[in-house]
Amino acid sequence: MVRASSYLGSLAVLAASAVAKEIQPNEAIAAELYDSGKIHEQVIASKKAEFARQRAAGAYNSELWPELGYTPCVNGWAEAVVGDRLNTFRCHNADLYSFLSHAALGGPLAEGSSSWGWTNDDGREFVAIGQYEGTAFAEILSDGKLVYLGRLPQYSSPSEWREIRSYKHYMVIGSEAVGHGIQIFDMKKLLDIDPASPVVFDAKLDLTSHFNALLPLGRAHNVVINEELNYGVAVGAMPRTDPLCAAGLNFFDLTDPANPVSLGCAKGDGYVHDAQCLVYRGPDKRYQGRDICYGYNEDTLTIYDVTDKANVTNIISRISYEGASYTHQGWVLDVNNQEFLVLDDELDEVRGNGPGGDGYPVTFIWDIRDLENPKQTGVFTHPTKAIDHNQYVIDNYIYQSHYGAGLRVLDGRSIPTDPTGAGVCEAAWFDIYPEDDDFEGGGYVGFVGTWSSYAYFPSGYIFINTIERGAFVVKLTGKDCPKAPVCNADNCLRSFRANSIPGRLEESQAFCKTFLSSPVKDAAVLPSHAVQNCAKEDKVAQASSACACLPTATPAP
Repeated sequence: MVRASSYLGSLAVLAASAVAKEIQPNEAIAAELYDSGKIHEQVIASKKAEFARQRAAGAYNSELWPELGYTPCVNGWAEAVVGDRLNTFRCHNADLYSFLSHAALGGPLAEGSSSWGWTNDDGREFVAIGQYEGTAFAEILSDGKLVYLGRLPQYSSPSEWREIRSYKHYMVIGSEAVGHGIQIFDMKKLLDIDPASPVVFDAKLDLTSHFNALLPLGRAHNVVINEELNYGVAVGAMPRTDPLCAAGLNFFDLTDPANPVSLGCAKGDGYVHDAQCLVYRGPDKRYQGRDICYGYNEDTLTIYDVTDKANVTNIISRISYEGASYTHQGWVLDVNNQEFLVLDDELDEVRGNGPGGDGYPVTFIWDIRDLENPKQTGVFTHPTKAIDHNQYVIDNYIYQSHYGAGLRVLDGRSIPTDPTGAGVCEAAWFDIYPEDDDFEGGGYVGFVGTWSSYAYFPSGYIFINTIERGAFVVKLTGKDCPKAPVCNADNCLRSFRANSIPGRLEESQAFCKTFLSSPVKDAAVLPSHAVQNCAKEDKVAQASSACACLPTATPAP
């Protein structure tokens, strides 16, 4: 048998210089690494090791973080605590409105995970916040302030993995914890709570219902909701060897949330990590009106026709792509015209595979106009190093969670006319993890920061849950992508480049790297040549412009 490490090495070599495109799955690699669960086990082990390191370093002591209020994004920074670099956040077109630590949200052990929101008929906005020891609940007030209301403890044991989605006014909560099952909780229980007296609900007695059918160990990696057709899906329910579901799509009827009913499983492609299930509305006339699930299955994008859910599997297509390391999650660009979707890979940056192999996250663009022959048409490469995670799409804007790089919002409006990704850009961001801002590439390729955000509130508030600290509420102020610097060959820029002075360019590049990464730019730190040659009225602004126009320094070998 070929060792897993040998396969991984081959993958890295094959994909190192690849321009991503669709390829047929390598069934030998799939059997050895993915179907066996080896890669998934490595992902879990890597995350647990990172969590343990962070815990030992005190990063999960969320009581250290103060409550934060409204802080505008000014010149690329939201300085929530003046002079405190760890409470100053990189940003673009996004203001901070509120922050509460996990401790303030009733979860002293921190370790946040998923989150989801619900808007009541009267416009009040609520969030369910995944934590190590259950689910916290909070309201986002009209001024953006986050107010803690209470919590629902875990059903069985604590877990770093807790996934949450909504069905009407219910939250559907799954976990990797053995024996947890699926909790279904009525969010209307929050409407009359006095924030001065938060409520700790009973993990079992206060549920609308609990679903555990066809979950052999009572655990599921994720939950998926098709509200239009009144059903949910538990995915990634171990073990993979389960003869009934094989950790695939496990359907349950939610017509009566108090009595969820098992509908059967689609196990034909084995383990499903995440999925989106929709009534098909798109150009492929063969499937109009059918119930379609787009599955993100570790090494493939697998598209199912799940109109019949009675323990059958109807796979429409199953395809992989160059650089595939861990096909994690994705979302259709327009649910009412299903022509394209975007997909993230959670391990390509970590393992050095494919277009994301340099540590800069890649969003993969897929043409799904022919459901039987999806095409991987392009990529968008992000400018900040991180690991990309979940993403959701609103009006062709793609709201992504990038672990240490925080919330990133892509303008994907160009994709239908140019699916190469050339017209995609980052329209807004809010980086919730300042600890890695000074790293090479602007971020850390590791499992820190956030894997979850929720951007569907009518108010425009966006909720961001983080692993270590707690929860942020931000709001976009615009969606214009950063413009390239205008480089005028003035005396200020010439003084920074000064090719006639040996070493001047290298000195300037080193200075500018530090200068541009600081939220406070003081004229007192400018080199003497800048003081002499940059405009008297605003030396800092002109020096910043000159720095942005310097060529990128060549890394030392």
